Amino acid sequence: MAPTLKTFAAGSECPPLTPGKLRLYSMRFCPFAQKTRLVLAHKNIDFETVNVHLKKKPSWFLARNPLGLVPVLEQDDKVLYESTATMDYLDETYPENKLQPSDPYRKAWDRILCEYFGKLTPHVYQLRTAENKDTHIEAMHKIYQYYEDQLVKRGDGPFFGGSQPCMVDFHMWPHMERVAAYVGTFDARALVSSEKYPKFGGAWYEAMYNLPAVKATMFDQDTHMAFVKSYLANMEDPNYDIGLDK
Repeated sequence: MAPTLKTFAAGSECPPLTPGKLRLYSMRFCPFAQKTRLVLAHKNIDFETVNVHLKKKPSWFLARNPLGLVPVLEQDDKVLYESTATMDYLDETYPENKLQPSDPYRKAWDRILCEYFGKLTPHVYQLRTAENKDTHIEAMHKIYQYYEDQLVKRGDGPFFGGSQPCMVDFHMWPHMERVAAYVGTFDARALVSSEKYPKFGGAWYEAMYNLPAVKATMFDQDTHMAFVKSYLANMEDPNYDIGLDK
């Protein structure tokens, strides 16, 4: 069976590998897999996608990543997983459109920005079911302000990379795309307004939306919400194939 965007679930056969071909095991709506997809698109790397049912994982997928998570990269006898590891590997293996700075201090600060961003993601995904939304919203705005201040401090362009995106931008985007797409339906106070955050909520969002890599990997609000509703309706078998032709 050849690779297809349709999801492969337990009981399926693994599509045969093509020698030398880079393969990404992914899930269309996973923000962590999207990070790797952004790097692949930004660098115009030739690859193929195999989407995996994350609730009914094929045994051949678990053989590649015992954690059962995406993204996973495979090429011949090389297998890598975890979004940060796959992003860094692609940036070093395919040096065109470099995403990591050569300056050690700037590179270290980029890593700090990526690590600190991890404090935001739990609030984003817990906001829907939280009894005390105020606590999550307050924490989210504290983090928004931190990144607004960092963009002001860098002052050399709309991206965290200046005039061009860097790894920080692609590390953050998938989660911020989802903030813009559906967090407001849980509580509009959690949104990132351009009035309050002109750099982060305004110029950065606009610049990111205009990137070809973002356009190639993102979903619109309706599609995001359709997947969220599918997941809430059946958490053990959500519709990972929303939007694909029958």
